Amino acid sequence: MDLKDIKAVIDLMKKNDLSVFEMEKDGFRLKLQKGAGEQTVFSQPAPAPTATPAAAASTPAPAAAPEKSALKDIVSPMVGTLYRAGSPEAAPFVEVGKEVSEETVVCIIEAMKVMNEIKAETKGVIAEIVAENGKPVQFGQVLFRVK
Repeated sequence: MDLKDIKAVIDLMKKNDLSVFEMEKDGFRLKLQKGAGEQTVFSQPAPAPTATPAAAASTPAPAAAPEKSALKDIVSPMVGTLYRAGSPEAAPFVEVGKEVSEETVVCIIEAMKVMNEIKAETKGVIAEIVAENGKPVQFGQVLFRVK
């Protein structure tokens, strides 16, 4: 199974609102699970990314809480390493204050040596950059917030 086939399965999962897909063929096993949480294969880096959003959520003053509810989250569709630019020398895809549309590439997530462009999938202006460049991210983790 190549990357194109895996992406097609992920698209089918999204379109049909499936939360789990599992298959095994000729010694190759693939399991895709939406919202895997504690069951994720990469469990060692999980505490740091999980703790960061929780700590950030408890840090803001009560006055900031209503503003956060008006923001839309751009979340990671996979487990991998986040890169904010196409190469180390390139400028980041987006910065705070930049307008984005559904098709705007906001970052790249490297998963299994494959670079996956992540699109905003919403319109607005980048209000907050939550995930750190070059750090591991988990499925469903907030990467950016858009207002």
